[in-house]
Amino acid sequence: MNVFQEVAQGFVDALQGIWTSSGFIGNDPRNYIMIVIALALLYLAIKKEFEPLLLLPIAFGMLLVNVFPGITANPSTEMQLVTDYMAAHGNVAGNYPIVLLNGQEYYQIPTNGGLFYYLYQGVKLGIYPPLIFLGIGAMTDFGPLIANPKSFLLGAAAQLGIFLTFIGAMALSIFTPQEAGSIAIIGGADGPTAIYVTSILAPHLLGPIAVAAYSYMALVPIIQPPIMKALTTKKERMIVMEQLRPVTKLEKILFPILVTILISLLLPDAAPLVGMLMLGNLMRESGVVSRISNTAQNELMNIITIFLGVTVGATATGEVFLTPQTIGIVVLGLLAFGFGTAGGVLFGKLMCKFSGGKINPLIGSAGVSAVPMAARVSQKVGQQDNPGNFLLMHAMGPNVAGVIGSAVAAGILISILR
Repeated sequence: MNVFQEVAQGFVDALQGIWTSSGFIGNDPRNYIMIVIALALLYLAIKKEFEPLLLLPIAFGMLLVNVFPGITANPSTEMQLVTDYMAAHGNVAGNYPIVLLNGQEYYQIPTNGGLFYYLYQGVKLGIYPPLIFLGIGAMTDFGPLIANPKSFLLGAAAQLGIFLTFIGAMALSIFTPQEAGSIAIIGGADGPTAIYVTSILAPHLLGPIAVAAYSYMALVPIIQPPIMKALTTKKERMIVMEQLRPVTKLEKILFPILVTILISLLLPDAAPLVGMLMLGNLMRESGVVSRISNTAQNELMNIITIFLGVTVGATATGEVFLTPQTIGIVVLGLLAFGFGTAGGVLFGKLMCKFSGGKINPLIGSAGVSAVPMAARVSQKVGQQDNPGNFLLMHAMGPNVAGVIGSAVAAGILISILR
């Protein structure tokens, strides 16, 4: 072989090496379906602006992991014959799962993960959800809820989807009580709460449940309006509500303190979420720690959102996501969210009747925990029938109550099922 042939052969070998190591070889066909789904979610985030702060990082993480499965947030493993392992370690057995392949026993040994794997530990260990709640508390004005305490009832009614779906998932007999509770919490439309509950009750379902919960949060503007319109009349949607009373600074300071004490004593399992939510709000309303309040609202919230969104998306490989169990989770999560929206609207209709037509039922849909997305949807749907109607501040009351309500529901499920 002359020099020219050696160079040519080396070039061919290099091309073959590039090809065999590319994502086109050995990639699960289901990953290409997930790539299409990721591109559709990116379109909704960028073109339609459906909560891009959530949807864009989730969709891009999903795109990355299905183009290059090696970047997954799930831990990678290597297979090693049990006999070889024991020979190398002085006949000492390893504490690893054993898999039977071709009649031989192999250890499934975890290997070091990449960047996404380590960032995902914040999801897996339940670190990110309380930090997200801290930021939400620092960003949110609880004044509408304090001014109209009846909003607590709407927030509670919107948790109906959680408990109905839990019962339904149990009735199917394909999920354990812990799995059913983790799936049902999607109905609160609260991604951090869903992650927190699942990391405790059913950590093996963390990826699908987190993706479903955050996807539904981002798609609130698509999912809620048809339900709201189907359950209300045009006359009800046109109701103009009276202006809320002013709330004093003392009330705003006492509220987070009293709520923390009450819920932590009644439901200690809800304390990490509710406590951080109220701490963030107290930092906001006290006016004495503006620097850390601004950090919680901006830098910390943005960093955690990036880490959480990208790594949650990076769990959604075709192999993991396109399975009957995961599809069942997605469908049940959608039903839970729909029932939650319907529960809030129907209770709003009841309050409308007993108030003599002074309460617009649309604000009941904001009783789910997607802050402030659900409140903005109430405002938008109300203005479609009455352009002079301003429901945003009225809807923020049930919306904030929904955040507290979903955390309380999480505490109930954890205390019962753990």
